[in-house]
Amino acid sequence: MLVDRAGRRYPLDEPRWRGDDGSPLLVEPLPGITRDDVDGAVRSQWRYAAALPYPLDRPVTLGEGCTPLLDLTLDGVPLAVKPEWFNPTASFKDRGTTVMMSVLAAQGVTEMLEDSSGNGGSSVAAYAAAAGIRATILAPESTSPAKIRQSRTHGATVELVPGSRQATADEAVRRSASTYYASHNWHPYFLQGTKLLAYEIWEDLGFRAPDAVVLPAGAGSLVLGCHLGFGELLRSGAIGHRPRLLVAQPAHCSPLVAAFAAGAATVAPGPWRPTVAEGTAIAMPVRDREVLAAIRESGGDLAAVAEADIAPATFELAGRGLYAEPTSAIVVPAIREFRRRGTLRAGETAVVVLTGSALKAGDAVGRLLDER
Repeated sequence: MLVDRAGRRYPLDEPRWRGDDGSPLLVEPLPGITRDDVDGAVRSQWRYAAALPYPLDRPVTLGEGCTPLLDLTLDGVPLAVKPEWFNPTASFKDRGTTVMMSVLAAQGVTEMLEDSSGNGGSSVAAYAAAAGIRATILAPESTSPAKIRQSRTHGATVELVPGSRQATADEAVRRSASTYYASHNWHPYFLQGTKLLAYEIWEDLGFRAPDAVVLPAGAGSLVLGCHLGFGELLRSGAIGHRPRLLVAQPAHCSPLVAAFAAGAATVAPGPWRPTVAEGTAIAMPVRDREVLAAIRESGGDLAAVAEADIAPATFELAGRGLYAEPTSAIVVPAIREFRRRGTLRAGETAVVVLTGSALKAGDAVGRLLDER
């Protein structure tokens, strides 16, 4: 069943994106799977399909998942890196989109609306094309042109909205009265896809859990996905501990960091500023209380990254051959801060998630080059 914050329950196959109380939905806790349930014959994240709430006989898939796990040493500390740009549309968003669109196709949805600062929209556009679903993408005017072009090339209608990322989200909710709203930030099945990253990390490490996972966050779907996935693995007995979730946000837009530091359960409005890490510029995350609770339950931490540190981090990764967009690169200074605090310790197994390619943020990286 699906459940809202008030505890109301809804059928798993009902095409809805939020509860009757206006709150986001989650799938009720699932038992998880063990290594015997992994379908090794499938070369995509659908090898973990047994972990999903119900069978999807005709998944809308483009071969997402199975991204490599690379070695990276930072300041003498060995790390394992997941470059998520190996996914079909060059970001981690494909992990959630493939499951969400598979469910929508099974439910007979033929037209949908999405709002995105870039990667989510281009992912939805691609999978909507594969599913034969008409997609309209609302995006902030500041969105990287490469991401807009990608969405339009896949056949989606893209409309640019003046103002902040939050203004785009608000406009999408207003339009949801007339077009089915399948937001990657709202839809419960998007999280069912992102949780499969946790299963993949588990298999990458020889069916072991890492001590920590370091990742950037805007709305926090990747944080929640890892929380759900590792929680299921813990529930099934496949792992013996829950990894700490160590989360980075840009200081110019870091509502989750501020709420965590204040001991608050939800984020508060703030005078946030634009950031080159555009994918994390979410002022009021829809699932704020769930994200904060997940980080606390894992024994994790959050760090705000100064805007001046983002460009050097982007170039530092590029100098190692990792062409990560600035949104991803914020993990580098965050790792140093977590090491300073002791929430990331020497000798531990830490997996770092790089969420998207700089090829999709070419204009932003060009500006950073000009400013060097």
